[in-house]
Amino acid sequence: MKTTEQLTDSMFYIMAALTKPRHGYAIMNLIEETTKGTVSIGPASMYTIIKKLLKHEWIYLHDGTDSRRKTYFLTEKGKEVLKEDVKLRRLMLHLAETGLEEV
Repeated sequence: MKTTEQLTDSMFYIMAALTKPRHGYAIMNLIEETTKGTVSIGPASMYTIIKKLLKHEWIYLHDGTDSRRKTYFLTEKGKEVLKEDVKLRRLMLHLAETGLEEV
């Protein structure tokens, strides 16, 4: 990975949701819907993570048409970080699946 910091699961979900511009409520809804309610990120956690992602320049404040809501989107740097993390997670899954096949 090109960063010294591995993404937490919550960071991963939020960044994955931001492959299209979305505002906070839409991010939370997408994550909950996609995971069929097993993952829920509350507003306080989400906005703390968003601040961190903005600081790392992995996302940016997108100029959307709705001035009442802040809309976020992945930067090119953020896309690369997410792609690298997806590769790492695939390796993790492969390790687990291989181990479970042997049991």
